[in-house]
Amino acid sequence: MIKKALFLLVGVMLLATVGACAKGGAKTITAFCGSASKPAMEEAARAFEQETGIRVYLNFSGSGTMLSQMKVSQSGDLYIPGSPDYMVMAEEAGVVEPDSVKIISFLVPAILVQEGNPAGIQKLADLALPGIEVSIGNPEAVCVGLYAYEILEYNNLLSEVEPNIVTHAESCSRTATLVALKSVDAILGWRVFASWHDTIDVVYLEPQQIPRLAYIPGAISTFAEDSESAGKFLDFLVSPRGQEIFRKWGYISNESGAREFAPDAQIGGEYRLPVDYKPLIK
Repeated sequence: MIKKALFLLVGVMLLATVGACAKGGAKTITAFCGSASKPAMEEAARAFEQETGIRVYLNFSGSGTMLSQMKVSQSGDLYIPGSPDYMVMAEEAGVVEPDSVKIISFLVPAILVQEGNPAGIQKLADLALPGIEVSIGNPEAVCVGLYAYEILEYNNLLSEVEPNIVTHAESCSRTATLVALKSVDAILGWRVFASWHDTIDVVYLEPQQIPRLAYIPGAISTFAEDSESAGKFLDFLVSPRGQEIFRKWGYISNESGAREFAPDAQIGGEYRLPVDYKPLIK
């Protein structure tokens, strides 16, 4: 625990130093992002810099980890988590300006399996079959892990699937990589992961199995050194050019598109882990 705290502190100090040095020259902003948006956000940041001359420094990890780093370092111009749950937490903690929140894209939960689906997984209940190895994001720090846990609980499958969960990944990108590299048979993740890797196939959940659809929100930080430039980047992300980039990477740009997968699901909102939640021990 002490080593983890020291690592976090050193990390945020380095980020603050890099940001401070960079801001001595051309305009720059720093965004703390959940890695659910990673490939599209990286391309969007490059396009934004070409268009405006403003450089965006992107820091990616689990949404909860990013929020903790912002709190500790008291820095960052933007917070862009992978789900509305963490934006609610950021607002409650006074980390973001609530009036600045924008919805960047929508996310649909799904089962992601190895290319060709060699384990023959066809439905959510199959994740409980003997011998199936499953991974989810860490529910305490990763948005997609929180959604996975909620889905299993909502469908009364948590106790059946939990013995097959072999690891909790530390970010969305790491969660996707585990199935892409065939380290596990399946993950409960975002449908868009299949657009990141050509070695991932999608098994869709039944619409009634999805309690909530997610979206990637963005907001200006209360620690922002350049709120104007941060606002410009947010505006770019929701502009036609920004949305074109996100659609290229498989993201859904509007609520109606997301609702095609779960018409009756709640949009956004917040889910909290049960008070008796216990971290995975394997």
